[in-house]
Amino acid sequence: MKPLAAPRRSPAWLTGVREAIPLLGGYIPVALSFGVVATQAGFSTWEAAVISTLIYAGASQFLFVGMVAAGSPLWLVVAMTLLINVRHLVYGPNLAALLPRSRHWPWLMHGLTDQVFALALTRLPQLPAADRFGWFTGAALLAWGVWIVGTVIGATAGETLTARWPLLGEVMPFALPALFLTMVAPRFTDKRWAVALSAAIGSALLLTLYGWSNVAIPLAATSGALCFYMVKFKAGRCNP
Repeated sequence: MKPLAAPRRSPAWLTGVREAIPLLGGYIPVALSFGVVATQAGFSTWEAAVISTLIYAGASQFLFVGMVAAGSPLWLVVAMTLLINVRHLVYGPNLAALLPRSRHWPWLMHGLTDQVFALALTRLPQLPAADRFGWFTGAALLAWGVWIVGTVIGATAGETLTARWPLLGEVMPFALPALFLTMVAPRFTDKRWAVALSAAIGSALLLTLYGWSNVAIPLAATSGALCFYMVKFKAGRCNP
């Protein structure tokens, strides 16, 4: 009697695609919302798609189209977009220790979003080192592709959908905050992350209350990142 063959493992990239599918529940409504907002701000469907392809940073994209539509100077638009993305100063070093060396990373790091980071930080330590590059490739490319497609659909049919179902238009603006909330909530179980997130949230609220709403997000992100690196927990004590 022949021994039973071992079950064939899925390729690492396919595993990444499969495990990133739950992220799409948040990506799709936010991408649709961006497509609608971009066209309402005067951008064409192709311009909205190019923004989602090249910038690919949810909150920054909404800020970008809003500032451009308002006639803000280009240097300020670029500066604010970069400031919002300062949180990647935390993302990169945390993932670097989990990923193998590769000349392809400069391209694939474009796919590092908040949601992909949260999933990768949890999943990569559970994978063999040889599978991690493929897993990240599959997860990142799926999320990126769906984001671009969602933007195109929102730009071409978003207004028709919201006109037919008005409730959809009321719900879509909350898609981005809800997506971030579901991503950061589990991190409050870790003391270091809880302190950093609390610092970011508190800073954003204070800046908004005192009339600094235009810079609240980037400055709050900066304070959270600094707090993450400066605060250490040892034996129940917080040692800056």
